[in-house]
This record gives sequence, structure tokens and C-alpha cells, in this order.
Amino acid sequence: MNVTVCVKRVPDTEARIRVDASGLAVDPAGLKYDVSPYDAFALEAALRLREASGSGEVRLLTFGDSSAQETLRKGLAMGADSAVLLTGEASLDGLATAKVLAAELSASDSQLFLFGVKAADHDQQQVGPMVAVLTDRPCVTGVSSFEVAAGKAVCQREVEGGSEVVEVDLPAVLCMTKGPNEPRLAALKGIMAAKRKPLEEKPATAVSSRVRLTTLTEPPARAAGRIVGEGPDAVSELVRLLREEANAL
Repeated sequence: MNVTVCVKRVPDTEARIRVDASGLAVDPAGLKYDVSPYDAFALEAALRLREASGSGEVRLLTFGDSSAQETLRKGLAMGADSAVLLTGEASLDGLATAKVLAAELSASDSQLFLFGVKAADHDQQQVGPMVAVLTDRPCVTGVSSFEVAAGKAVCQREVEGGSEVVEVDLPAVLCMTKGPNEPRLAALKGIMAAKRKPLEEKPATAVSSRVRLTTLTEPPARAAGRIVGEGPDAVSELVRLLREEANAL
């Protein structure tokens, strides 16, 4: 079975984000980038599926500028077989991104398109389901794990108090969330092999964005803490402040 995993290059989730002088973009100075964590779960799920079946290919697809090659090479080092970079200017418009990806995926023979449930930067949770609609495939979101058999994908979704099982016919789109598919670390052998694996770069289909970013601001500084007293004598004052000022009780 062939699987295509759509990944996105995002700032490292532990990095400190600063807004640049224009107020319209993140300052890239000293900023480390990585595969979006939920996309990494999707890639690990695809690799385990290939290993369990003993056949098939895991393909990577992303949309962005040439710097996204680094992200794709990391995925190839983890074990993916090939990658495609659709070069263009990505925007906040999830539908525009979905149209770009769907134009590339419409002729794909992959039985599964895997996405992270959301990107770690814009957190929109839109692109995967939109690609499913545009390519006329069933979609399951919030998938923690899945199994494939007899032309179907049986998906596990974690819900409050238990789990939900959703079964869909293949081909399908699955949007992965955190679960048992903890991403593997790339070994030195994989890193060296990634340099020889095919990575195709080609222009993305031109799609106009209908979303415009007007301003980008950092969150306000956190207020300084207060010491209300020491020992048991401070409890009553703390409770009063939580009730009357913070409205937490």
C-alpha cells in the first residue's frame, strides 16, 4: 500500500517566537524549524504500516519555499521513500493550501493521505478535511491509531471516557493526533540514505488567497506574582482573593 503524508515546516515548539519589525511575520533570526509534531505522528504511523505490510511506499508532500527541503530530508531520514516540494508562497488561507495539495494529490495512487490533525503554528485544523472533500475521499479526524485490512481503515479516536471506532473504505484521508505512534529518531544510516532519496521540487498550482494578515502581536507580559502571606495564616486571604478578585471560586 502506498501512503502520502502531508507535512509542514513550522517553528520548533520550544522556541521563543518574536514578531519582526513589520508586525506581519515571525522574526526568523536564530529560529529553529522542524516538522509539525502532529505531522510527525502521521509519518510514524505510515512507516509502521509499511513495515507491518512489508511493501508499499511512504511519500512526503509539502507546500512552501525552498527552505522546506530541510523538513522533507528529515522525513526521508526517518524512513520515507520519496518527497515532493510544491514551491510557492503559503498563506493563512487553509482552503488555498488545500487546493494546492489536492491538485497534486488528485492523480495519486496512494490509498491513504495522512495529515496531522493540525499544524503547530496556525492551529487551523482545516487542510486535511478540505483535501478530503476536494479529492472525494472519506475523512476521519482526531485519529490516534488505525489498522488497514480488506480495503478498509479501522480508526481509533480518543473521546471523553473511552474511545470511538470509525471504519472507512479506502482510499481515505486520516488526520492523526497524539497516540502510540511516537516518532522515531533518525539514525545516522537513515540520515546518509536520505541524501540519495528522490526529492522533487516543482511549482505549486497558482491559487489565490482570500485571507490577509493585518497585524501580528506578541502576548502581553505576565503580571508579577503576589505574596499574600506565609503558612496557614495566608489561606483565608488567598481564598478571599481567588473569590473576590480572580473570580475563580
